[in-house]
Amino acid sequence: MSDSTAPQAPRQDRPVYVIGGGPGGLAVAAALRARGVRAVVLEKSERVGASWRGHYDRLHLHTTRRLSALPGLPIPRSAGRWVARDDLIRYLEAYAEHHALDVVTGVEVTALERTPDGTGWLLRATGGRELTGSAVVVATGHNHTPRLPDWPGRDSYAGDLLHARDYRRPDPFTDKDVLVVGVGNTGAEIAVDLAEGGAARVRLAVRTAPHIVRRSTAGWPAQLSGILCRRLPVALTDRLASLAARVSVPDLSAKGLPRPDTGLFSRARQGAIPVQDVGLIDAVRRGRVEPVAAVEAFEDGKVVLADGTRIAPQSVIAATGYRSALEGLLGTLGTLDAHGRPTAHGPRTPPQAPDLYFTGFTTPISGTLRELSRDAKRIAKRIAKTHPPQNGTRGAP
Repeated sequence: MSDSTAPQAPRQDRPVYVIGGGPGGLAVAAALRARGVRAVVLEKSERVGASWRGHYDRLHLHTTRRLSALPGLPIPRSAGRWVARDDLIRYLEAYAEHHALDVVTGVEVTALERTPDGTGWLLRATGGRELTGSAVVVATGHNHTPRLPDWPGRDSYAGDLLHARDYRRPDPFTDKDVLVVGVGNTGAEIAVDLAEGGAARVRLAVRTAPHIVRRSTAGWPAQLSGILCRRLPVALTDRLASLAARVSVPDLSAKGLPRPDTGLFSRARQGAIPVQDVGLIDAVRRGRVEPVAAVEAFEDGKVVLADGTRIAPQSVIAATGYRSALEGLLGTLGTLDAHGRPTAHGPRTPPQAPDLYFTGFTTPISGTLRELSRDAKRIAKRIAKTHPPQNGTRGAP
């Protein structure tokens, strides 16, 4: 552990600190270790893969096993083509052990600033720790802090109101009238889980009609289409996606889910990933999941929708996403945009913050885990150019 008032250690003796022990952080640490660069992963929870442990029981990856593995270790074939949450967690644990990664759990980094001599980074962490690193990789990811909209009258609602992060299984909602808010992949899958798990009625609040794609068509995964189309002109891929949707996805307009007005890849460029169908199409067609207008407010114990309708569900599950919540960590470094997202990503660093890298803050249509792996290799290659290999890469702060 370094004291910021003491003489600074030589740059080559300082480790690279990776903040976050999820897939992105572990992949970067493994890629750095493969290049002989000492990396220490700092994870605030007690185990790696904390965000994945908090997801609902039904969750499976929407990307294939083969294209979801991290550098240096395939996901076991026993996990199947679409990897379940628990299998992924076991894989992450095995990954850290396989690569002998230096993971320190129970340590939360609360602030990050340049060292007094300007040659590295000072990390302030829980327990009064002050750690000095030659470079820092922030890999805390999108799913950091649940975002619950401040709907008018929200606090007066007498029913159950919870964020999707707190949903695990449908059992507590048996025979209940439930409203799921948000039609991203999480909201869509939770709605289907509730409908199949015994809820009396399931409604799905939709603000913007999503693009829905089959997870796999005749054995061809949607992920591969996303990879192949990334370098094509957006206008062309939008047209191709529209044609494919009209062939493979029925028109659900009469059920409250019209086809989107904007193209699939145009929207993906803005961070809106299409909904992978794992039962939503069938559930909507059969009336087991009822799309309704977006939530505007809570009033007199009821939910007020954007079209003026008032409904009285017993439970509301908000699948309304997350915030990266990097503002406190990065302070006044000027490395975030107006939406709180890093201004640089992957092997690029902000001009005013050399040796500060970010991974896991985008939602690529080609698959998040695949892109995390690619980012990890690029970041490690960039860092290794200025950080010579060291003997003895094990250690803790």
